Amino acid sequence: MSDPEELYELTADADGVPQGLHLVMGLTGFADAGGAVAQFTDYLLTTLDHTVVASFDTDTLLDYRARRPIIYFDQDHLTNYQPPSLRLYLARDEIGQPFLFLTGFEPDFRWEQFTAAMLRLVDRFTVASTTWVHAIPMPVPHTRPVGVTVSGNRSDLIENRSVWRPHTQVAANVLHLLEYRLQERGASTVGYVLLIPHYLGDTEFPAAALSALESTSASTGLIFPTDRLREANREFVARIDDQVQSNPELAKLVGTLEQRYDAYMEGSPLRSPLTDEAGELPSADEIAAELENFLALRRSRDDGAAS
Repeated sequence: MSDPEELYELTADADGVPQGLHLVMGLTGFADAGGAVAQFTDYLLTTLDHTVVASFDTDTLLDYRARRPIIYFDQDHLTNYQPPSLRLYLARDEIGQPFLFLTGFEPDFRWEQFTAAMLRLVDRFTVASTTWVHAIPMPVPHTRPVGVTVSGNRSDLIENRSVWRPHTQVAANVLHLLEYRLQERGASTVGYVLLIPHYLGDTEFPAAALSALESTSASTGLIFPTDRLREANREFVARIDDQVQSNPELAKLVGTLEQRYDAYMEGSPLRSPLTDEAGELPSADEIAAELENFLALRRSRDDGAAS
């Protein structure tokens, strides 16, 4: 494996990063149901003070043909080419607490080298803990709080916040690999999988971003401004409720999902709010099929936007 430090370049501001900060991570490119990670990362970058401390080599890590950059065509010439980026920031929360924030595209290539690079940065900055988020579509209602599956070695968070604890194989994200390597070291790490209503998987669901922020706060103690997102979510849910009321089939679906969710939360023998009428949990193949359908819709939408 090549030298991990060849993948990134530190800025002059890296020397001023305090030791022992929390590291928060969110990467786009895989299953970002409800636009959770995209909203979460964009919200933090647009509302908090931040500065770049390290930039990763896009040419080495990104498959441009799979995720083509956007360039602007201005009547008769090209302008404003902005390739994707993957950067580590020093940011400050609403009350000025500093933390490290990794965001950008998920690497297509050199996962082991990228993971080793991140471990170097964790060591360099004596990172106190790592927290990362992603989101998948699941059969749950939008009228109830966004559920979370928690991984890592924070038993307190797993016990108090993890709604669904499956035994199953999943398609990995590069941050799964980083979490795995951190666990091998015994370093404090937590991953949050947000369980997004499958019928809202291809939307920008503000509650998904709110759940990401609240989950991150739970594991780090960081405080984030959420008023704008909460207002956006109230407006979004009102529009969805209008659509549900005007569509009997959708109303029946949401009602059924609500019954399953409520029965589980009230201590029903159902093992999960994801179970069906017979009390059966969706199989790994069924969940994978739901996820693949979601990804296929995203690819179709992206292809249509590019044409």
